[in-house]
Amino acid sequence: MRAVLRTVNRILLALVGLALLAVGGAVLAVGLGVKSPSWWIHQGRHDVLLSTAERTRWRGEGWWWPVVIAALAVLVLLALWWLVAVLRRRRLREILVDTGDGAGATLRGPALEHALAADAAALEGVARARARLKGRRTAPEARLRLQMEPHVDPGAALRDLSDGPLAHARDAAALPVLPAEVRLRAVSHKAGRVT
Repeated sequence: MRAVLRTVNRILLALVGLALLAVGGAVLAVGLGVKSPSWWIHQGRHDVLLSTAERTRWRGEGWWWPVVIAALAVLVLLALWWLVAVLRRRRLREILVDTGDGAGATLRGPALEHALAADAAALEGVARARARLKGRRTAPEARLRLQMEPHVDPGAALRDLSDGPLAHARDAAALPVLPAEVRLRAVSHKAGRVT
């Protein structure tokens, strides 16, 4: 969902930017004296965008103001949804740990991320590891990025990661499950020379 949201955000920003650039450039060109096409809304340097007749044309109709208000309300709601989606924190700040006595405890998300990354980096063949937690406080999900040495078998590395660092993190947070998305990338290295 996050990748889809990021793609939609970029497409919408690009379309809005292109539309504003095109309209603004055209209005500026007409204002500077460039002859506009006959279909263009602005005909000359001293022309107004909307004439008095155009502005008051639908004012007497009963449906006009409800439609205008509804359209503006929809635009405001879409803009607020977009703003919340962009500003929402992606990383999990804390995890609720069930201690069994009914009181519970909280575990800092960045602390578990750091421990998970350090534990994963200690595995054989892992050159570097990064970990991020996302999801809800009661049901976190892990996202790991591992840079692997060229000689490492990816299947064995995933098995070691699942049995080691992910199991330790799941036990430390007293979670029944800890879903994880793991991205493996090989470390770039120079080609060996044969003599």
